[in-house]
Amino acid sequence: MNFTNEQIKNIALRQSAVDAGCSEEDLVCGKNSVVISKAHPSARKYLKLPHVCNLIYYGDNIVASISEEHRDIVESYINKYPAYHCFETPNMHVLNDEFQNRGYRVCFMAEYFLPDVNVLKPLPCDYALKLMEQRDFKDLYIPEWSNALCEKRKELDVLGIGAYDGQRLIGLAACSADCDTMWQIGVDVLPQYRKCGVASALTSRLAVEILKRGKVPFYCCAWSNMASARNAVRSGFRPAWVEMTVKSAETVNTMN
Repeated sequence: MNFTNEQIKNIALRQSAVDAGCSEEDLVCGKNSVVISKAHPSARKYLKLPHVCNLIYYGDNIVASISEEHRDIVESYINKYPAYHCFETPNMHVLNDEFQNRGYRVCFMAEYFLPDVNVLKPLPCDYALKLMEQRDFKDLYIPEWSNALCEKRKELDVLGIGAYDGQRLIGLAACSADCDTMWQIGVDVLPQYRKCGVASALTSRLAVEILKRGKVPFYCCAWSNMASARNAVRSGFRPAWVEMTVKSAETVNTMN
């Protein structure tokens, strides 16, 4: 299926609306809004809904998907500062301090990327590449490939591309079918093979394969993961939206 960039963005907006419990228009209307988070069967499968607080920003306005008891602090926060400042320090400390008084803390800050079909193309690689399916992942749920594959949700890992130096797997990009319309790409390359184009070759080729199957590939990384963000851009992806998520203090402490 041939997608336009506009169609891809609309599919992402539709999915974000499902995840947040809002309308697509709410995400791009230019006016901040607060909605009550609810579980939804079509939400991205890795999300733990309902949210305590999740802020979504496509560049126009914020949609805050929250538990009702936190409406007071969230509504005040998102309307006090310019939208993009709400996702960074020092303003972010205001929200974190309020939630910390209630046993929660800011946990995740993530940037999401969508493919630009005007630049996306399979990039060259110095190593042999192999298209892989779910059955090929059986013995690959090990730390080396933990960004590409997820053992906790291995049933969602549906497609991948491996790079081989002889018989040795040295790089892997794989995608999880996180929702009906969008598949998320993750990629790993062994340390001694990095910075020579393997990651972008794998990512770009997998994105093309996903589009061929009528799904939209998306890519996510922490803002500070410069290597991953650069890989996204080299591979033909562009920044599309950001999210910031509040979790329980216990969850944050466990992760730390």
